[in-house]
Amino acid sequence: MADLSILVSEIEVKLRKMIDAKNQLAIENKRLEAENAALTDENVMLRKSTEELKDKLNKSIIVNALDNEEEIEQGRKLIKELVKEIDKCVSILNSKE
Repeated sequence: MADLSILVSEIEVKLRKMIDAKNQLAIENKRLEAENAALTDENVMLRKSTEELKDKLNKSIIVNALDNEEEIEQGRKLIKELVKEIDKCVSILNSKE
């Protein structure tokens, strides 16, 4: 009977250890779930931020491209005016000959 009592005591000790381990794992699981939720929220926020920054960058690129096109157009107008002036000068020189 003593052996049976010792065996039951050992089973009780092992059972308590298993219950403690299960409780610790449940606590750890809840902590990890909370951390996972926080990281998921942060991930969503960072993705939105990334999209906003991409939009700003694209807008800046478009604005810079338009500014450059305006400068190019102004340069073309200036060159046309200079060519007209050169043509006038050439025609004046030709008429004096």
